[in-house]
Amino acid sequence: MARRYLRGLAQAEDCTFESMAAVVEGGCAQQFQHFISESPWDHEPVVAQIGRDADAVLGGKETSALIIDESSFPKQGDRSVGVARQWTGRLGKVDNCQVAVFGVLTDDQRHTPVDMRLYLPGVWTDDPVRCEKAGVPESAREHKSKSELALEIVRRARERGMRFEWVGVDAGYGKEPAFLRALDDAGETFVADVHRTQRVWTEDPGLHVPEMKSSRGRPAKKQQAAATPITVEKLAKGIPPQDWTRCTLRDSTRGELRVDIATRRVWVWDGKEPQARCWHLIVRREVRSVKTIKYSVSNAPAPTPTLRLGQMQGQRYWVERAFEDAKGECGLADYQALGWRSWHHHVAIVMLAMLFIVQQRVANQPGLALLTPRDIVEMLKETLPRKPEGKNALVARIIERHERRRGAIESRFRTQQKQASG
Repeated sequence: MARRYLRGLAQAEDCTFESMAAVVEGGCAQQFQHFISESPWDHEPVVAQIGRDADAVLGGKETSALIIDESSFPKQGDRSVGVARQWTGRLGKVDNCQVAVFGVLTDDQRHTPVDMRLYLPGVWTDDPVRCEKAGVPESAREHKSKSELALEIVRRARERGMRFEWVGVDAGYGKEPAFLRALDDAGETFVADVHRTQRVWTEDPGLHVPEMKSSRGRPAKKQQAAATPITVEKLAKGIPPQDWTRCTLRDSTRGELRVDIATRRVWVWDGKEPQARCWHLIVRREVRSVKTIKYSVSNAPAPTPTLRLGQMQGQRYWVERAFEDAKGECGLADYQALGWRSWHHHVAIVMLAMLFIVQQRVANQPGLALLTPRDIVEMLKETLPRKPEGKNALVARIIERHERRRGAIESRFRTQQKQASG
């Protein structure tokens, strides 16, 4: 059934149970629904194997990185597990949706998701009845922030032996000091985007506990900085022209991606830590749009060259590509699933499809350098066996569909009659 479901993801125009059953040889909408929603198979070993297999083709290189990002899935109603009014980047606004945190492994040429965590807002974790109806296991009902889920993904990746040189995150995680400290303390190199308002120090902030100026009152216990911080935006405006380095990050369909990079050693302190941390500030300016500026911090070793830091910063591009491919070619957002089990089952199979695609891309290098996920899916559509076409096959599918509908209607009537008589 998993094999048929995988074929359905490639063959159907939209990956609903009925659409896949209509084209997959031996496909049945009810069987697909049972496989995703009811079948008791555990997704965790599948995801673990995906991670190991992905590492075999993408890990262990100087360019290997684990990129963390979230993706949203707009939904109607309130029954889909984890659904709530929250920010959805897909629509660019707050709306009713599910949000999940993903880990994507990349080698700066190819990419594939290797882990995921469905985010449960407080309105879910504070409602045991709602969680029970959606099949959320007891172990997952504790509220965790997205950065906590991201840390779980990084730690689990290392436990599974995955080999990546650094972790990349956007400003949604870069603004979380505790998250960056946890990565630093775990010995993970990271590149984290930050907002232009991020405050840093260009010298050691000189943390100290102020002395009492009078004998009255309680002595101060909280540390203060002797130096004054500055926003990264203001710091970047003061960088002289000679300190910018023109870098070519990679080749793209529009030619070479060229940017100007400047770096500074800065201190970052959140007002709570006993010591400030000295990291790189990476400022990236678009060559053709000098007002388009991106800021990142990194705990990479101090001697790391500017070009290397710029290339590491630019790797976040691949997580967006991974989401585009997973949603556009493999039906990531097309699922008909309400519960915890069904969501994880569908996403695990989509990740398996993405793994197959990246394996095919690697296997056909360097001969087919331009081979894309869409190319592979189109070839699968053309070559995989399909249900017979024609009038008789169409009539048979419609009759089968009508029988299912009739059965569902009769079942609802029986339920209503029992409720009325009771």
